[in-house]
Amino acid sequence: MSIQNKIAEQLKKFKPTNWVIDHTTVAYAATIGITLWGLSIFTSLPKENFPDIVMPQIYVATVYAGTSPKDMENLVTRPIEKQLKGITGAKIRNIKSTSIQDFSSILVEFETSAKVDIAKQKVKDAVDKAKTDLPQDLTQQPNVSEVSFSDFPIMFINVAGNYDPLKLKKYAEDLQDRIEELPE
Repeated sequence: MSIQNKIAEQLKKFKPTNWVIDHTTVAYAATIGITLWGLSIFTSLPKENFPDIVMPQIYVATVYAGTSPKDMENLVTRPIEKQLKGITGAKIRNIKSTSIQDFSSILVEFETSAKVDIAKQKVKDAVDKAKTDLPQDLTQQPNVSEVSFSDFPIMFINVAGNYDPLKLKKYAEDLQDRIEELPE
């Protein structure tokens, strides 16, 4: 073998890989040690069973009976959106609106760093400013509420049987009380 071939062979070798191949016991011990260290850190991390998910989203709902979707959008949704887009000091990520027969809904999504109570107040102020542009005969004034995942139920249970409705309701209420008493 010539000197050039020996030099080429040496350059082809990747020293860390060759070292690990030559010292397999050390590589296995290091792998096991790193795995055990990672597992110990994972088990010692604090965990919460049902963490409160905070997503700064504010929902505006308006009812105007007898109105077509197009009129609902022009008379209600757009004036409110116009004022919402003018909100300053809060980082709005997205505004989604839906106008259907007799109903307008607007979902205002803020950046995760925004405080929900401040964001809700700014949306309320913007909706109040928009009320001058809204029809005076609205069926229901715009309702501003925050979207809170902790308010959503985690389980629905249906109760059915061959009992009269009052007795079935009593069973359902008793079952509800027993389930709500569970610590989980």
